[in-house]
Amino acid sequence: MKFAPVRPAGVLLVLTLVLLALPSIANAYLDPGTGSYVVQLLVGSLLGGLFALGVFWRRVVAFFKHLFRRGSSDDGSRS
Repeated sequence: MKFAPVRPAGVLLVLTLVLLALPSIANAYLDPGTGSYVVQLLVGSLLGGLFALGVFWRRVVAFFKHLFRRGSSDDGSRS
């Protein structure tokens, strides 16, 4: 069984993600304003995404119609 060579950048990325996911104990205080700020970020992101989808809705629908129409044959001459 052959294994792919390990890239140092990949090892560094995985190590960094593990260190960020498992932080050491922090003695920090999160006041209610922090929770309110997080809720505002989530609601703003959701509304911004919905607004962008609304602005580009016709393009999105046309793209998917074109994408799924392309897979079928238009003239039906194939046997």
